[in-house]
Amino acid sequence: MVQHMYRKELEVTTRGEGDISDLTAGIRAVIRESGVIEGLAHVFVAGSTAAITTIEYEPGVLSDLNAALSRIAPENIPYAHDSRWGDGNGRSHVRASVVGPSLTIPVGDREPLLGTWQQVVLLELDVRRERTRKVIITVTGQG
Repeated sequence: MVQHMYRKELEVTTRGEGDISDLTAGIRAVIRESGVIEGLAHVFVAGSTAAITTIEYEPGVLSDLNAALSRIAPENIPYAHDSRWGDGNGRSHVRASVVGPSLTIPVGDREPLLGTWQQVVLLELDVRRERTRKVIITVTGQG
């Protein structure tokens, strides 16, 4: 087998704070394009107020996740970031840091090896506006 490395960027338009976008189909397509049969897919969002994770993409649990993040970094407390920059998104930065900007997924037989109810999602956490996010997917492995 030959070693492959393939990278592709996806643009995801979000509707603002609390929006959760399912990236699974796009990741699956990039893996298939890559030629990698066995390896790893790394998913990274460029930006400090968005995050990548896995979840069951179902309305109830999506609502639960947003509620949990609101408890971790509530909107009604002062943030030093807001005092310094005045942009009001201190909680967005904290929430993104807690979840993290990236995820690595094993690849087998040209597919992401995800659980039955597991999807890869982008969390939009910026309070200020709609955004177009750049998601970078790098696939490495044997082809």
